[in-house]
Amino acid sequence: MNILFYGNGNSGNHGCEAILRGTMQLLGNAKCTVLSEKIDEDIRYGIGNLSRIVPARSEIERNFSYLKAYTKLKLTGNYTDMDGLYYLPAIQKMSGFTDLALSVGGDNYCYGNTAIYGYLNLAYQKRHIKTVLWGCSIEPDIAMSPSVAEDLRHYGLVAARESITYEVAKEVGAKALLMPDPAFHMMPEPCEVDERFPRNEVIGINISPVVIHSEKNTGAAYANYKTLIQYILDNTDASIALIPHVVWAHNDDRVPLKQLYDDFDQDSRLILVEDHTAPELKYIISKCSFFVGARTHATIAAYSTGVPTLVVGYSVKARGIARDLFGTEDGYVLPVQQLKESDELTQAFIRLYEKRDAIRGHLNELLPGYIARADEARNALEELAKA
Repeated sequence: MNILFYGNGNSGNHGCEAILRGTMQLLGNAKCTVLSEKIDEDIRYGIGNLSRIVPARSEIERNFSYLKAYTKLKLTGNYTDMDGLYYLPAIQKMSGFTDLALSVGGDNYCYGNTAIYGYLNLAYQKRHIKTVLWGCSIEPDIAMSPSVAEDLRHYGLVAARESITYEVAKEVGAKALLMPDPAFHMMPEPCEVDERFPRNEVIGINISPVVIHSEKNTGAAYANYKTLIQYILDNTDASIALIPHVVWAHNDDRVPLKQLYDDFDQDSRLILVEDHTAPELKYIISKCSFFVGARTHATIAAYSTGVPTLVVGYSVKARGIARDLFGTEDGYVLPVQQLKESDELTQAFIRLYEKRDAIRGHLNELLPGYIARADEARNALEELAKA
């Protein structure tokens, strides 16, 4: 198969990187091309070693299509057609030798305006390229919008990574299947780790600007993380690894993690982990005895290597994945929007940490069958490509 990936962020978000890598590992011998918004960034993290990379956007001609889109923008304030024009040259270029175009943004249908993804969906299909919304989560309220529901029905397949999305996709009439997030399929890559990992118990912690911005009570998220770290230092012998999973300049986990590190005077039991590739981060997280994470794919790195995990969640994807793994999200996901008191994360940690051995055993028993469901998704892609 000739597979085109589009709609994803770049690899400085290691969740985006993990989706690409996991999908390529799942598809095996498929010939893959990534439409990239930032080619240098994707090359830096090794995606160019796995696939062809071409620019997602190009300069546009001042033709009739431009005039039409510009007029629409000026008259209505709707920028979708104007923005979409920049993507059309790459789509046209790939139309002769692409079997399937996979929209691999993961959570593109979780936030606000999704019109550009509907535009791109139709643009591919007008050029006889079948589209798949791959490894996705969709906020139910967004899916129920008539325009979004119609867009979802236009995909050749909606491959949902958790059951909440799967059910809503079916409800709006899309052709849907349920699969694990592709990052479950990505193999960890051994790398050098801090000497405290093999010597001591290490609890991994990830915080992100996104959960801080998603809180309802200003300062609640950061205060809860501080209280949790203090509790671990006071009540256990564990070291604490502060692990980033997104390092974009405008959305960099290292900023709040470094602040936490400094707030505890760079305590000798704190490990400030540097940036790595997604497979290396998965390896580091796999060495933790327990993980508390905000980034979805940091928590997937933990889940998929059998590490008991507490998620500080902010959207449907965290709830849905936990529900599919454990039968419920209660106790496994703490919605950041609900945080009020500064010890709520600590109390959730205590409850789950006490069950860590049972959780590890559950994951080790469940994961082989859970991850194997990705084979059904791969078979569905092959069938769609032949149809």
